[in-house]
Amino acid sequence: LKLNSFFFLGSHDSFSYWVDEKSPVGPDQATAIKRLARISLVKKIMKKWSVTQNLTFKEQLEGGIRYFDLRVSSKPGEIGRQEIYFIHGLFGIKVWDGLMEMNTFLGQHPKEVIFLDFNHFYAMDDSHHFYLINRIRSAFGSKLCSVACVEHVTLQYMWEKKHQVLIFYHYPLYREYPFLWPGSKMPAPWANTTNVHKLLQFLETTLEERSRYGTFHVSQAILTPRVKTIARHLIRGLKNTLVHRNLPMILNWVKTQKPGVMGVNIITSDFVELVDFAATVIALNDLLLEEDKPAT
Repeated sequence: LKLNSFFFLGSHDSFSYWVDEKSPVGPDQATAIKRLARISLVKKIMKKWSVTQNLTFKEQLEGGIRYFDLRVSSKPGEIGRQEIYFIHGLFGIKVWDGLMEMNTFLGQHPKEVIFLDFNHFYAMDDSHHFYLINRIRSAFGSKLCSVACVEHVTLQYMWEKKHQVLIFYHYPLYREYPFLWPGSKMPAPWANTTNVHKLLQFLETTLEERSRYGTFHVSQAILTPRVKTIARHLIRGLKNTLVHRNLPMILNWVKTQKPGVMGVNIITSDFVELVDFAATVIALNDLLLEEDKPAT
């Protein structure tokens, strides 16, 4: 069974279970937000809209998450350091700490495979990228799967080579490292809407287009707040404004899907533990096993 035929569960802004209210606002934010954030209350409000997950990496892995959506940044103003952090409005934990947490899980579960999608970089020049890439290599070593034709990457292939990690790197330096897959092999079309019906229609449309590309594919089942959404619901935050109300409808859509090259490959959501995504996705993968059984 090819990895792009399976149905995997992913998390959106996977690292955002913890953000640092005491750190400066990240370089991914507009200048006006940075100025406003000098007021401590503004950072508390930002946190309500920046946090999209409750579970740590370890808890997500134990809960069935296998795809991780990662945004990273240097911390401008840090003297004499090249440390790279996760970021979503506010700075999260060091990337190194997150990678080590994942590697510990993989060491305990040698048949598990994960996808790490480094898709946004902020305040990083080539020297920062070299530093981060070397950290990735140090963390996972021989667990890293070198770039191959997507069609060739099966579970059996991964197990035979003792590979467990596919890294997708949306920056030109990926060409210099055999273990960095180009970002183009992990398209993740974004609906950019607050309307759940428009979101589900978008997911349907992009799935229909998926098979022609021969890649992995992310269905982002996420609703994105607009400025006016945040302004109207400042204190309520993302979870209480958009996620709680709409996740059951999104889960119902997931239940009607199927795995396979014409179906869903990876689905991401905010606050993945709020509904029974994991059990639903695992049950849908059982359909592949049924298809794979030889006829008697």
